Amino acid sequence: MTGFPQSAISNPRSAICLIPGDGVGREVIPAAAEVLAALGLGLEFVEAQAGFDRFRRAGDAIPPETLADVEAAGLALFGATSSPSEIVAGYRSPIVVLRKTFDLYANLRPTLSLPGAFSRPNVDLLIVRENTEGLYAGRERREGETAIAERVITARGSERIARVAFEQARGRKSQIPNPKPQSLISNLQSHVTIVHKANVLKVTDGLFRETCLKVAAEFPEVKVSEMLVDAMAMRLVRDPERFDVIVTTNLFGDILSDEASALMGGLGVAPSANVGARVAVFEPVHGSAPDIAGKGIANPIGAILSAGMLLDHIGCSEAAHRVRTAVMEMLKAGIMTPDLGGNATTAEVTRRIVAGL
Repeated sequence: MTGFPQSAISNPRSAICLIPGDGVGREVIPAAAEVLAALGLGLEFVEAQAGFDRFRRAGDAIPPETLADVEAAGLALFGATSSPSEIVAGYRSPIVVLRKTFDLYANLRPTLSLPGAFSRPNVDLLIVRENTEGLYAGRERREGETAIAERVITARGSERIARVAFEQARGRKSQIPNPKPQSLISNLQSHVTIVHKANVLKVTDGLFRETCLKVAAEFPEVKVSEMLVDAMAMRLVRDPERFDVIVTTNLFGDILSDEASALMGGLGVAPSANVGARVAVFEPVHGSAPDIAGKGIANPIGAILSAGMLLDHIGCSEAAHRVRTAVMEMLKAGIMTPDLGGNATTAEVTRRIVAGL
């Protein structure tokens, strides 16, 4: 496995499937694996293929062997893929295939203030995005000169994503050093904000809103409020420190979470998790960035923090804390890749984080 820590797979369910994908994914996933290996937890790795380059070379973007490896491991670190904007016959986005195949219905996108990284202070929020329904359900068609997309919202999908949001709110602790309690709801009372557009999308978002409020009644210790998505887009810019957990539908969550990543310092530092009942896939939110791929300057922080989320997921919270602390200390020291205003390379950032563990 070139570029990855070497390890035999003696127990597949204890392994982590590494899927670099395209572009900078091939640089940041090895960096994240290096950090995981340096923790001394005995983690094992298997590398698997996916991506548009794979599609052009072999005719499939994610082969059956990769799906089998992910299912066997139960855990994966995914890099990025170069998905074309136009329709390419036979091509399906690998991350979408993973979400559909393993019913990875919960997309968790944390936004946390980082030192010295163009980051807004005192922000610690989590966007919980429904990951399998809505306008991303894949029900699109052309009828002559008309293009039609169906927006699918179900009570089951809404209930389970709402339950994830309220359980996350109940269990979350602020990760901000010396927070300002008067401005940070998550330090006062767990709080879920339901984001929708039910004033216009009365049937689909009406069902989502109604279901979320039913679930909220089961969590009396968690404060609940609701907000229209356009208002939330504005409030995330104006006063993001007021939010704890935000739960929303697929498309809205996709857009809002990318907006929130700017509060953190940009797409290069933002982590995420795609979680289902049996499998969890962790990925930085950035794309394949072909303009910088191969130059050794890709920011590995998003991938490394995604690896930290993986550690939390498997119960290694102390190790996850070590990873986040090492990232924070490195940024405090002013060591950053060009996207954050620095001149460090991917390898330099990774070495410094490993040294800080």
